[in-house]
Amino acid sequence: MNNKGVGAIFCLISAIIECTRYISAAIFMSNVTSWDSSLFQEGLSYTGSFLKVMAMIALVIGIGFLGCGVFQDLRKQ
Repeated sequence: MNNKGVGAIFCLISAIIECTRYISAAIFMSNVTSWDSSLFQEGLSYTGSFLKVMAMIALVIGIGFLGCGVFQDLRKQ
């Protein structure tokens, strides 16, 4: 697998982790009768920072691999 494929997979992993963060906050807040943005932000704070950090790390790695793959393709031409 080339660098662009690995980079795309890491970007996908980042998106899945970020979706997991929002879904877990929504599940946590499922028993609430009224919704608003500030209440959902409080629900996101209960999920912690681990998923956010892992998503950012996966995104940075993915962008790095994508950039490296594109740079190698440009160097070949």
